[in-house]
Amino acid sequence: MRVVLLVEAQAELRALPAAEQAALGRAADKLALLGEALGYPHTSAIKGQAEPLRELRPRAGRSAWRAFYRRVGSCLVIAAIGSEAQADRRGFERAVRIALERSAADGLAEELES
Repeated sequence: MRVVLLVEAQAELRALPAAEQAALGRAADKLALLGEALGYPHTSAIKGQAEPLRELRPRAGRSAWRAFYRRVGSCLVIAAIGSEAQADRRGFERAVRIALERSAADGLAEELES
């Protein structure tokens, strides 16, 4: 399955330590290989959201960082990189909000399909 990392999320990824960047990269590769079949502990649903949003969990959840993604058209779009909920609740909630805003942008599905 095609996995797209939005430009803003790329910048957030580059701000992480190199080891965390590598771990997120490996997790994204698994997501591309298995798509929506990739399950727990590598990914999980964000509960309490009106829009479906998932978190990609590097190191099978043992990382303090998450990639927040959802399906847009035929792609899985990583829209934000942020903190794990127990490590930084406010940072987690901020990243969820940002991911929802970015992935709901008008015309994103058409742009990705072209």
